[in-house]
Amino acid sequence: QVQLQESGPGLVKPSQTLSLTCTVSGGSITTNFYYWSWIRQPPGKGLEWMGAIAYSGSTYYSPSLKSRTSISRDTSKNQITLQLSSVTPEDTAVYYCAAEVGYGSSWAGDYDYWGQGTQVTVSS
Repeated sequence: QVQLQESGPGLVKPSQTLSLTCTVSGGSITTNFYYWSWIRQPPGKGLEWMGAIAYSGSTYYSPSLKSRTSISRDTSKNQITLQLSSVTPEDTAVYYCAAEVGYGSSWAGDYDYWGQGTQVTVSS
């Protein structure tokens, strides 16, 4: 059973960089043909796909967040990392990592695996 666990600071100051890690167990992040996405849900709003890293290591980003987002991986630790720079209070959200055969969807039903999510608040 594949399990995903997000971790990182729950509070980030404006203008700083948010860094989160998704640790995957029960499966490999290099498994064909899975894409490992970061998705967020601001309070009172829907899911927003942020970006993904493929089993091959290729990365894909939402156009609206591309200039501030970086996704990387550590295959030795089976981890995916998200960095979001220059955060503002509008980046306050629950952040999820999830996996599917494909990328770009903001519909929960498209994903085979989900983490439980981690709350990140941007505030001074």
